[in-house]
Amino acid sequence: MVVVIDVLSFLHGCAFTDPPRGGARPARRMGHVDGRWVEVGDGVLARRYAELDLTVGLVIGADRALVVDTRGDARQGVELAAAVRETTALPLVVAITHAHFDHCFGTAAFLPAPVHALPVCREVLAATADAQRSEWVAHYRSRGDDLTADSLATTDPPLPDSPAPAELDLGGRVVDLRHLGRGHTDHDLVAHVPDAGMVFAGDLVEQGAPPAFEDAVVAEWPGTLTALLGLGPRVVVPGHGDPVDRAFVAEQRDRLTEVAELHAAVARGDLEAAEAAARSPYPDVPWP
Repeated sequence: MVVVIDVLSFLHGCAFTDPPRGGARPARRMGHVDGRWVEVGDGVLARRYAELDLTVGLVIGADRALVVDTRGDARQGVELAAAVRETTALPLVVAITHAHFDHCFGTAAFLPAPVHALPVCREVLAATADAQRSEWVAHYRSRGDDLTADSLATTDPPLPDSPAPAELDLGGRVVDLRHLGRGHTDHDLVAHVPDAGMVFAGDLVEQGAPPAFEDAVVAEWPGTLTALLGLGPRVVVPGHGDPVDRAFVAEQRDRLTEVAELHAAVARGDLEAAEAAARSPYPDVPWP
């Protein structure tokens, strides 16, 4: 089922705000198989999940369709692939925004489609997949979600097999796959659909919870979002949460600038980490 919305009316009717300054990071929702398509542009769809509040994408051209991210384990990937096939029978190509498990462990369901990512993404996934799997299997078991834990425990994610091209021709429309800079990770990839005024931003942008900093390049994240805004998007689809507008991204960029300034002050020895944490607009920053 595809939910068709007037994107601009939807965005103006929603209060897309970050959680209160300094507040605790809300727990992401847990769940089993779920998902719904939201059409956010002509032939551009976001698929929303309660599980981790994840958002993945689908861009449909005349000759091919692009899947942006593949969910977090083999079972979830099969669900997404089936949902894609209910929407289009076109040949597929996959783009991975970054190497965190919830965005790329479902890739096997899409093979033998080409899987594009930055070369560093491939390196990071090869180096960290086992540790990510162990951490998140334990997490799901602690929450009593044995179905997800069991599926993740047996998932061996395929590595991306092709460096992301700057332009991906889907037939009648081109998607730009861009590394605008480091931020959420050191290998963030965005998918820009110029003819629809859309950007799939991965976890460079988060709606509904604060940005995640565990692998972040804090000093560079604000500049990367400035570059994203420079693409002139009408709508930005985050890696978690609902689609947002430019104003939301600008506000998140400004708050990340505050974090970067505090981070630099701690690194220089001008500020204690505890004081920086108290003043930070976002929690869970790894202070130097």
